[in-house]
Amino acid sequence: MVKKEKIWIANNEQGENIFIDPKMANRHGLIAGATGTGKTVTLKVLAEAFSDMGVPVFLADVKGDLSGMAAAGIDSEDMQKRISKFSLGEAGFRFTRYPVTFWDVFGNKGIPLRTTVSEMGPLLLGRILGLNDLQRDILSIVFKIADDNGLLLIDTKDLKAMLNYISENNADFAAQYGNISKVSIAAIVRAIVSLEIAGGDKFFFEPALNIRDFFSTGLDGRGMINILDSTSLINNGTLYAVFLLWLMSELFETLPEVGDLDRPKMVFFFDEAHLLFNDTPKILMERIEQVVKLIRSKGVGIYFVTQNPRDIPDGVLAQLGNKIQHALHAYTPADMKGLKAAADSFRVNPDFKTIDVIQQLGTGEAVCSFLDETGTPGVCQKVSILPPQSYMGGISDDIRDREIKQSILYTKYFEAHDPDSAYEFFERKGIADMEAREAEAQAKLQEKEALAQAKLQEKQAAAALKEAEKKKAKEAREKQRVVKSVGNSVAGTVGREVGKNVGGQFGKFGKTLGGNLGASLGRGLLSTFIKGR
Repeated sequence: MVKKEKIWIANNEQGENIFIDPKMANRHGLIAGATGTGKTVTLKVLAEAFSDMGVPVFLADVKGDLSGMAAAGIDSEDMQKRISKFSLGEAGFRFTRYPVTFWDVFGNKGIPLRTTVSEMGPLLLGRILGLNDLQRDILSIVFKIADDNGLLLIDTKDLKAMLNYISENNADFAAQYGNISKVSIAAIVRAIVSLEIAGGDKFFFEPALNIRDFFSTGLDGRGMINILDSTSLINNGTLYAVFLLWLMSELFETLPEVGDLDRPKMVFFFDEAHLLFNDTPKILMERIEQVVKLIRSKGVGIYFVTQNPRDIPDGVLAQLGNKIQHALHAYTPADMKGLKAAADSFRVNPDFKTIDVIQQLGTGEAVCSFLDETGTPGVCQKVSILPPQSYMGGISDDIRDREIKQSILYTKYFEAHDPDSAYEFFERKGIADMEAREAEAQAKLQEKEALAQAKLQEKQAAAALKEAEKKKAKEAREKQRVVKSVGNSVAGTVGREVGKNVGGQFGKFGKTLGGNLGASLGRGLLSTFIKGR
């Protein structure tokens, strides 16, 4: 609740009101305690108070019981006792619903909450995929190549297309980006496929979340309570943690510096916070510490909710000025070590021994310490947490569905879009390359056919020339034969005629010289005559 323009969170054992100064609310905080000790109620009371002040809130609903903030609380005998104990009636306590927007990475129990592969970045994505140092370095190079070539990485199929193209053409990138192992790329692709099988690919789509849509209020001016349904998301602890870290990073990178404000611009609750730090690489841990340290200058307060303060690294724990510690129990030496660390994190109260009080706390009780207006931690006190004004427990699916569809953001984010990005680029490039290869092959085939045709024509021409020469030679021989035949015929006829005539002439004398001598002489003269021809 809000009282005296401060966040009224509890009463101490003397019945005094315990407040968080809104000016110090962006100095972050911790809500810790064993299961069943009242952490969820404390979270709800804080979220309601911030909303009442007009401050938007983001929180993750791991168990499904925070959805009840969309419905008014129900009166009961127990609630009347608590109202009376805290004199809440005089302070204006009333059962009421709060303005709520439901979100869900998988789009089942809330408006789909998405981002793009490019916006997630290689560092956080590498954490989701469980990559080793070498594989994370290669993933960073892949993002660099995509940026240098103006290629959008929207969803997982874009990233796989990019990886496969680089793998097939790694020699082309070696000179500028260094050697890129095909084996490492194959391992990254397998990790992406595993993420897709687990449903994580639904997170990477357009339209991507505009983080400024969290900064809205209800019609009555109360801050919007953005509830991320994490009942399914929590099954993949790494995806859950990285997703919330991405949200914090988006807030950090998007919001301008505002310095010290009278109240936060937004408050972010990180439930099951230990998942954020389990097996976290050093480079990512440094990023978390940087965000937690600097985001308060953007007007954002971050509250970690976990079982034991030792779940939070010292570098982060040192940034948490507002602390609420519910009961812890120590059954082992390790438990005792954690309990002592929790007690030692508070400013000492001379009236009691903190470590003993923490073990003796009942449900709804806590040890707390908040920053005063100068930023100094207050002395720890044993307190009883106020009850929430909204409904305790989860709401029905019908109420949830109505709340989802009545949101002004429903039409903006409900339907996913697949814009033209790296996958489509490589698909077009593959078609173009295939067409180019086919055209080149066709050109080569045509060139080969033309060459074969030219050779055939040359062969046919040579054969025709040879045939012509052969025919010409044949004709020449035939002509020679005819001439010879004609010559022989003419010669025989002439010889006979000459011989006959000459022989006749000589026959007249032959009668004198003798017929035999004339005939012989005639043949001799005929022979001489032919030779002379």
